Amino acid sequence: MAAVAVAVAAEWQLLHDRYYRKLEIYSMQWGRMDLARHRVACAPFGGPIAAIRDDSKIVQLYAESARRKLHIFNSAGVPLASAAWDRPGGRLVGMAWTDDQSLVCVVQDGTVYFYNLRAELSAPQFSMGKECFEQGVVECVFWGNGMICLTEDRQIFCVPDFKNPKPCKLADPGIEEYPLCVAVIEPQYTMSGNVEVLLGVGDYVLAVEEDGVQQLGIGVGPLQKMAVSHNGKYLATFTHDGRLLVITTDFSRIISEYNCESALPPEQIAWCGLDSVLLYWDEMLLMVGPRGNPVRYLYDEPIRLVPECDGVRILSNSYMEFIQRVPDSTVSIFQIGSTSPAALLYDALDHFDRRSAKADENLRLIRSSLPEAVEACIDAAGHEFDVSRQRTLLRAASYGWAFCSHFPQDRDRFQEMCKTLRVLNAVRNHEIGIPLSIQQYKVLTAPVLIGRLVNANHHLVALRISEYLNLNPEVVLMHWACSKITASPAIQDAALLEILLDKLKLCKGISYAAIAAHADNTGRRKLAALLVDHEPRSSKQVPLLLSIGEEDTALLKATESGDTDLVYLVLFHIWQKKPALDFFGTINARPLARDLFITYARFYKHEFLKDFFLSTGRLQDVAFLLLKESWDLEKNPMASKGGSPLHGPRIRLIEQAQKLFSETKEHTFESKAAEEHAKLLRLQHELEVSTKQAIFVGSSISDTIRTCIVLGNHRAAMRVRAEFKVSEKRWYWLKAFALATVRDWDALEKFSKEKRPPGGYKPFVEACIDANEKAEALKYIPKLAEPRERSEAYARIGMAKEAADAASQAKDSELFGRLKLTLAQNAAASSIFDTLRDRLSFQGVY
Repeated sequence: MAAVAVAVAAEWQLLHDRYYRKLEIYSMQWGRMDLARHRVACAPFGGPIAAIRDDSKIVQLYAESARRKLHIFNSAGVPLASAAWDRPGGRLVGMAWTDDQSLVCVVQDGTVYFYNLRAELSAPQFSMGKECFEQGVVECVFWGNGMICLTEDRQIFCVPDFKNPKPCKLADPGIEEYPLCVAVIEPQYTMSGNVEVLLGVGDYVLAVEEDGVQQLGIGVGPLQKMAVSHNGKYLATFTHDGRLLVITTDFSRIISEYNCESALPPEQIAWCGLDSVLLYWDEMLLMVGPRGNPVRYLYDEPIRLVPECDGVRILSNSYMEFIQRVPDSTVSIFQIGSTSPAALLYDALDHFDRRSAKADENLRLIRSSLPEAVEACIDAAGHEFDVSRQRTLLRAASYGWAFCSHFPQDRDRFQEMCKTLRVLNAVRNHEIGIPLSIQQYKVLTAPVLIGRLVNANHHLVALRISEYLNLNPEVVLMHWACSKITASPAIQDAALLEILLDKLKLCKGISYAAIAAHADNTGRRKLAALLVDHEPRSSKQVPLLLSIGEEDTALLKATESGDTDLVYLVLFHIWQKKPALDFFGTINARPLARDLFITYARFYKHEFLKDFFLSTGRLQDVAFLLLKESWDLEKNPMASKGGSPLHGPRIRLIEQAQKLFSETKEHTFESKAAEEHAKLLRLQHELEVSTKQAIFVGSSISDTIRTCIVLGNHRAAMRVRAEFKVSEKRWYWLKAFALATVRDWDALEKFSKEKRPPGGYKPFVEACIDANEKAEALKYIPKLAEPRERSEAYARIGMAKEAADAASQAKDSELFGRLKLTLAQNAAASSIFDTLRDRLSFQGVY
């Protein structure tokens, strides 16, 4: 393979001690395109090309239309889309591609337009502001997802991020003449984290930021052209006297200097990696390195330089070329006269194919270095654009690999490179037109590449790559489905649904809801409803059903999911859109929805809930709501004030509840209780008015009677007793305790003698003991009919002998033991109980 190596190396150019190669990637497919007559924007990473006729050029008669068009091509010149350019706002000032491959176009009045790959306006347009509109934009410099604009008044405006376009004004550079050249250092490479604009002014450079201006490099200028390296550390400049200076961006030192022998500034200047700089004049491209003589390339047609992270793409009317530094692994194999292990391995494969014994000789020479040789062949294959050369290098790696004693790591590397090259070769096809190098591919990453294929509608290739690399194909299939819906207005919904489902089933867990949302946005609501029915996740399905007007289905899906948050989402949506009766009918058929609505409405929408219960015939539930409202009024502080206007509403609410309860046979008790409650409130209200004391409302019948007696209003107490048919036994208890509360012992005694109490004298005993009046209690304890009651009463006031005598009369062993425990601390009492124990023989108690 020596002849092959010579042929390969013959294409290289030596720049001092480093080789460079210029590869022809594509023959352009765009026909009679003349770059000299067009403004052109090329996206990095092998991205698309946008072209629009330069309005400063004279229109050639009969050669082209007078109407300007925006054309978009892939990197091979294959047309992707075109659209008439009729944007108002003056001439086109700047045009560039963003990181997500949106085309940004800036016109003279500061209006910014965005186009997608189909030449359609995508994101909303915005303005750079009033000052840009009034002064006019003269020049734009772009980077990644941002840009700066210079106005005729030499002011600088910046958009740091197109995803959130908020123009801001940088510091006033304070210059009287327009700068000779402009460059930017991206925010990621500055200390402040903000963009830094470099202006070539006079014999120095101004570094302009948002908060200040700094003068740099005094004496290096005047500078005619500037270009910042990819890592933001170096600045390539062309001076007024024809020198190329490479300077650090802080202007602390000059890295290299070369006299170009021409004071005419180049049309373009671009970094080729970090090792050399390209300068283009009409018909000549000059490559200058840190040392040694430059390399010259001649062109007979205009070109555009497109910097990449590892080289420069060169676009001409006829070709797309790529110039880069030759990788070290490639040099070690193909350099003329190379005796490196990789070169010998590559040569050994040739001998093996020709069945020459020299193959074995080569292998013996490099046996100790075989792993390094295999790695070099694999690496060199990755950097090749020629498919046959890739195969040969990989075959050489595989051949050497068979003789390696330790190969598992090499196997993984080999397989990974094969996968990578298959992906790269697929996207390099001129129909796809993405000429990525392996280094660019690593920086871009496979998911981003797939996203770009999808945006260019190369869905099949994107799907195959996703499957091949074991990546989730959801993004590809979703974009395909949305594009299919948009592009198929004539296909019936059922037929289109079948086509979509046939492909979407390839990806488990795909979001049918998102596709259905797109169908709804394009006006195909029926298709959207059919699609969303296949969405397994209720959290995505239900909101979309609501948005397309399928409320009943949404409620069904939400209740079936059991997710109460989703059910509430549907409830509130229907609540706002439907009349009340329709809403009630809808939720009443769904028990879960109905119960959740009732739970919510109990706290926040009482009146609406009452309407719901009335409409569904649940009168008792309305009544309970009315009672709750009355209780809420009772908790209100106003309810405690005598004569409060809240008593009336409470009574009316209870009466309404009583009326509703009375209409159902099952709630007779509730009806009677509500009636009694209303009557009690009225009477209590009257008592508060007559006594001018707000102490009755809200209390029970017993407390009302007790309070009346305590206040000495016996007539009112008798009235309450009569109104609510309080039993005589209960009456005695209430009055006895009330009299004891006010310590009216004479009245208590008089009351006990009016007639024999119906329940005995126990109420009088209890009232006196509770009031801690032993003497008064002794008046009534002897009158207790039951010995047990007398014994317990005596014990409570500490009279042990009397308690023991009463207990002995009761002949109750259990009572005897309990009383002894009660009076255990009293030694005399214990002695009395021991004596009685012996007398009565209550041995078993102890």
